[in-house]
Amino acid sequence: MPNTYTQIHIQAVFAVKYRLCVIGKDWKDELYKYITGIIQQNGHKLLIINGVEDHVHIFFGMRPTQSLSDLMQDVKANSSKWINDKKFISSHFEWQSGFGAFSYSKSQIADVIKYIQNQETHHAKQTFLDEYRELLDQFDIEYDERYIFKPLE
Repeated sequence: MPNTYTQIHIQAVFAVKYRLCVIGKDWKDELYKYITGIIQQNGHKLLIINGVEDHVHIFFGMRPTQSLSDLMQDVKANSSKWINDKKFISSHFEWQSGFGAFSYSKSQIADVIKYIQNQETHHAKQTFLDEYRELLDQFDIEYDERYIFKPLE
């Protein structure tokens, strides 16, 4: 679109189905590269990607050529298929439905990048569920506990 100028920075967070800890340290970098390719093929600019065994954070500059929901559907569907095709885990891999998305100003970029870089250290002290609730609260997002990422019951 000519004459369209934007500056949209989004942190997207999503979890493995049932928050299972199955993202392996030996293949997570490959997964992050694969997801980076999906983000870039859709015309967006990846700033950082990281996570731990049960969830992923993606921080990127979003172009207004696609809806966020469509991008997340593409990322999650294609990366799930890729993980299953590669047989990184013995069972069927799925991402949990839904995602969190949080927008940031240019002045916050360095802090968000640092936060995402330090996921392993951060999660030694705080669970994913507590982190996710904290993000929702910080951004004043109303939520229903029934739909927060749930473990296998």
